[in-house]
Amino acid sequence: MGDVADKLAYFQAITGIEDPDLCTEILSAHGWDLEQAISSITSTDNYRPTAASGSATANTNPETEDTGLVLAANGNNQPPGVVWKLVKLPFSMISGTLGLISGAVGLGIWAASGVLSYSLSMIGLNNSGRAGTTPLTQSTSEAVDFVSSFERDYGRLRPNFVAEGFMDALQRSRHEYKLLFVYLHSPEHPDTPAFCGRTLCDETLAAFVNENFVAWGGSVKASEGFKMSNSLKASRFPFCAVVMTATNQRIALLQQVEGSKSPEELLTILQRVLEESAPVLVSSRLEAEERRNNMRLREEQDAAYRAALEADQARERQRKEEQERLEREAVEAERKRKEEEEARERASREAAEKKAAIAKMREEKAASLGAEPEKGPDVTQVLVRFPNGERKERRFHSTATIQTLYDYVDSLGCLEVESYSLVSNFPRTVYGPDKFSSSLKEAKLHPQASLFVESNS
Repeated sequence: MGDVADKLAYFQAITGIEDPDLCTEILSAHGWDLEQAISSITSTDNYRPTAASGSATANTNPETEDTGLVLAANGNNQPPGVVWKLVKLPFSMISGTLGLISGAVGLGIWAASGVLSYSLSMIGLNNSGRAGTTPLTQSTSEAVDFVSSFERDYGRLRPNFVAEGFMDALQRSRHEYKLLFVYLHSPEHPDTPAFCGRTLCDETLAAFVNENFVAWGGSVKASEGFKMSNSLKASRFPFCAVVMTATNQRIALLQQVEGSKSPEELLTILQRVLEESAPVLVSSRLEAEERRNNMRLREEQDAAYRAALEADQARERQRKEEQERLEREAVEAERKRKEEEEARERASREAAEKKAAIAKMREEKAASLGAEPEKGPDVTQVLVRFPNGERKERRFHSTATIQTLYDYVDSLGCLEVESYSLVSNFPRTVYGPDKFSSSLKEAKLHPQASLFVESNS
């Protein structure tokens, strides 16, 4: 955040100091280093507001003096079970932070129950890539080192601190619908060994925390633990807190416990916080289950719709394929019909042409025969018998050739065969093409002859 105005607005939002000149002096004294300037304010009460508007009053309970403002629970100004403070950030800061929650518990619900909210941007744990961001590998490494060190010093009977960064632990608590138990470890504080050994490692307390909370711990000497101590304004140690996620990149501080406490005292506090938060946790769980059920129902409906759509598409494809097949068959049948019709027409045309050719040929051959001669010594009487028993008789000049006899038979149109021969019986003689040029007289068919037609097929 390089802009002076943004730094000034951010500093005012964090510290609650309304005087811009005073804020400018403090920032200038620390070289406009926001972390140092904010640390100088959160570690002392010199510039802390002593009153708030309307519904909030200054806490005068010595036990919780450094927790900030509390809701007035009644007309006697007795603090309620859970303290709260709302720190507003510039929109530019909120929009640049990590989106922790989608549809998480509304801040108004927590405020009505007495909840303290802090922006996660104060902690420096967002993934926006700005200065002060703790890489996930570093925060995880610090968490692993803390768990290992705590177990080495105080044994395995303890809260099951998760070996992961604060942000991951916060996400884990949200996913498990549990509150996050935070312990900030100050190794050099004189009360720390006794608190850890007698209170945190108490069997009953550890079992209660492990069953009902996600536990996260961090050393104030490590980067993430130090930032958490500044954000939660831990002024006394040992320090414990109960937090949960809220909307707009905020964490909700439900309870903080400062100073050494017995196992019974801490257990009572945690039980009360858990009881007060139970309705919201149950509501969140039910809402999440309803969302999951609705999502599952939508997925099932979508799957059923897709299946029905795919079935409809398959039927439509099948219908189109069947229609295309029928169209192809119709086209093929039409093509075959046309081919057959063309073939019939062609055959009919060829037959007609052949018939016309034969008729023309008969006419030409009949014409070539000339007139039938009258009986006389040079005229030959020829009898032709056909296979069907029909007989034809005609007179020819004795000088007419055998070819003339064939022309005569062809001109009659009595044969259904194209190839035939004229044959005599006694003696059997075939008058084939080799005798076409011979005259009737030379073929010894004069003065009369009896021939029959013999098919060559």
